[in-house]
Amino acid sequence: MKSSLEIAQEATLRPILDIAEEIGLQEDEVHQYGRYKAKVDLSVLERLRDKPDGKLIDVTGMTPTKFGEGKSTTCVSLTQGLGKIGTNACYCTREPSVGPVFGMKGGAAGAGYAQVVPMEDLNLHLNGDLHAITAANNLLAAIIDAHILQGNELGLDPLSVSWRRCVDVDDRALRQIVIGLGGRVNGIPRQTGFDITAASEVMAILGMASDLFDLRRRLGAITVGTTFSGEPVTADDLKAAGSMTVLMRDAVHPNLVQTLEGQPAFMHAGPFANIAHGNNSVVADRVALKVCDYVVTESGFGSDLGMEKFMDIVCPAGNLKPDACVLVCTVRALKHHGSHGGHAEDPHATRAEGLQAIEDGMANLRRHLENVKAFGVPCVVAVNRFPGDTDEECQLVRRLALEAGAFAAAINEGPAKGGDGATELAEAVIAATEQPSNYKPLYEPEAPIRDKIETVARRIYGADGVHYYQAADEKIAAFQADGLGDLPVCMAKTQYSLSADPTLLNAPHGFEIPIRDVRAYTGAGWLVPLAGDIMQMPGLSKTAAAYSVDIDEQGRTVGLF
Repeated sequence: MKSSLEIAQEATLRPILDIAEEIGLQEDEVHQYGRYKAKVDLSVLERLRDKPDGKLIDVTGMTPTKFGEGKSTTCVSLTQGLGKIGTNACYCTREPSVGPVFGMKGGAAGAGYAQVVPMEDLNLHLNGDLHAITAANNLLAAIIDAHILQGNELGLDPLSVSWRRCVDVDDRALRQIVIGLGGRVNGIPRQTGFDITAASEVMAILGMASDLFDLRRRLGAITVGTTFSGEPVTADDLKAAGSMTVLMRDAVHPNLVQTLEGQPAFMHAGPFANIAHGNNSVVADRVALKVCDYVVTESGFGSDLGMEKFMDIVCPAGNLKPDACVLVCTVRALKHHGSHGGHAEDPHATRAEGLQAIEDGMANLRRHLENVKAFGVPCVVAVNRFPGDTDEECQLVRRLALEAGAFAAAINEGPAKGGDGATELAEAVIAATEQPSNYKPLYEPEAPIRDKIETVARRIYGADGVHYYQAADEKIAAFQADGLGDLPVCMAKTQYSLSADPTLLNAPHGFEIPIRDVRAYTGAGWLVPLAGDIMQMPGLSKTAAAYSVDIDEQGRTVGLF
């Protein structure tokens, strides 16, 4: 089989205006970025405000492994499969960050014959959105430091400044830094740091903003620190929000691209699910629901991360109601969890050992099925088949998933066969959307902050409780006193375990979730509890994907995957 990059480079793409016209977009609602990419003007929402919404399908997964389970690939192939059986379907997804593209993960546009294209453009700063977010974020940081240096009219306490700079690269050396060195002309020295752009509050705001004016309002509501008397200081107080909005005025519109088989794909915003809210923009979902009958949207990582945030944060804020969930699993991941990381890497394991590892690893999948059920949404398990998976293994997973309470279970062969390999999954998903959806968030907004954190920890992670560090205790008390108690919680936690310890695989018991700090994202509209050692700035590994990317003699990209 050819590489994903070769398949993407050899594909014949449809003009993006043809795809836009096919789903009912008007010419003045589509702003082209070349022949195969466009932005969709949000005015379409006003024009179609009375049109009924399509069906919303959220795709999540079991606890991932470092191999990658192909959740994005499953989303693309499901969209293509829905197209093959004659439905009007589209895919909504996040924009890839250069950090993981050049880091451990690689590209994020699918794989094989289940991809979103143009692949290179998507993976490398699509239409400039992430640059705009980075620029707006760092403009605010520059204004903060200039304000402190040039008289500090607001009385902003430099030691209270929580706003950090960001960059769209994995760079661990920037996690903690000192700025303002070199004398007064260079500013006042203080300790700060960088987050990756995907984890920034500005990224979160882009994901939640309903239009340009809501974007402006949310940017203005960002809290950067407090005065010496303890009063909050916002981006509006610093007169920064207007210029930040202007930098992002194009970024607020969702991007329109396509699958390899010509279905529309809306790609917008790119927050990670372990250290941010992990879902594409609300406006992309809203536009898609108006122009398509079935909308496949992807929540990052497992049900304990992206899906929980979709259900508890995104849907209430965006007035969205999911009709069905797809829970992605793989034979390899089940073996990994069932053998505590041993079997999947062992080429000498016997058939019987492999089947037993799958049965043992089902404990993890069952937990994730229970999580979906907790929100009242019908769930289809997708067994994403990899080369080397046997029919016996795939059918075993399917049977066990049905026994565990899935509405349906289907094997997905989209990467090798495109939409033809996902028609069974597509039909199962349509059947699931015709079932009653009793969707309801886990907690009420007015619940105390601690109760919301502990609800997620106990009901979604399976924890016995929560342990709060002193800094987190103090922050929670302060936020509650400042009137922020009604905000939802966006947990930052490792993706490799249901716990906060990445070494605890499968379905661990008898653990607590340690909360070391809590950040307030007053513009985005939530609190971010930091669990365990999770960092909001990743670092490059020794075998980073960046080392393999280059150009060949014809100037074409090679090594991108």
